[in-house]
Amino acid sequence: MAFVTNQSSSDVSIIDLETRSERGRFAVPGQPAGVVAAGGMVWVVAPEAKAVRRLSVNGSLEAEVTLDGGPTGIALDPDRDRIFVSDWFNARVWVLDAASLAPIDELATGAAPAGLEVSPDGRWLAAAVRDADEVALFNAETLNQHATLPTGIRPYGLGFDPQGRLWVGNVGSNDVTVIEPAQAKVITTLPVGERPYGIAFAKDRAFVTNQYADTVSVLDLANLAPVATLDVGEYPEGIDVAAGGTQVVVAGWFSNTLTVIDAQSLETLAEIPTGDGPRAFGRFVMEE
Repeated sequence: MAFVTNQSSSDVSIIDLETRSERGRFAVPGQPAGVVAAGGMVWVVAPEAKAVRRLSVNGSLEAEVTLDGGPTGIALDPDRDRIFVSDWFNARVWVLDAASLAPIDELATGAAPAGLEVSPDGRWLAAAVRDADEVALFNAETLNQHATLPTGIRPYGLGFDPQGRLWVGNVGSNDVTVIEPAQAKVITTLPVGERPYGIAFAKDRAFVTNQYADTVSVLDLANLAPVATLDVGEYPEGIDVAAGGTQVVVAGWFSNTLTVIDAQSLETLAEIPTGDGPRAFGRFVMEE
């Protein structure tokens, strides 16, 4: 199941990825954008309402908090039952209890933090700090800052690959920065399409959405070389993997679609209609 935040229609589309159809839709006031779906729950950031909500898979409200600032990106630390939310306006990341959404702590960053990601091994929290052109790395257990590293221009979305490297999409320089987090070292910078936004990984490849190009760049994780450029829906933003890592799903903000791609053959399997303005900024696929 995919839970796609539709910013323009202020709701979430529930997409059945087996039948490749929209199963239903539930309202989320405040133009939702950031989302994470896991463990039978969906957490949604609604920037216009300054709200973070925890919802059931059917859309019933389980918990809600209003945050005084500009809540934007969101990530889940399942090992410690924490939710992280970036504050675009106040150069910080909120740490919340995943169940109650009660505030636990605040982490200082540079200006305009956006995308957040917790490494699969639970060791790192990464924040793309757009207006500082950098990434902030924190120890996810202690919440101490580990490092800040330079990126390209205006980093926004990011993700950890299966090898543990951090990939950052730089919307202002049309490239991705690849980082080794433990050593706090920039490995390389790779060109992609125009205005890269979200990043996901499947079949030993990186998949990067390019907003202005209406494409997804595919890169090989072993040699970091380009593999292909795929046409998808208009203004692609959120991206995630599904079907045990064999499929990639991409939200098209202007086309109101979710594109399903075979991660091995790179063929388009489906174009599924969504609500108006799908953003799906985060990890929005929940595997059963």
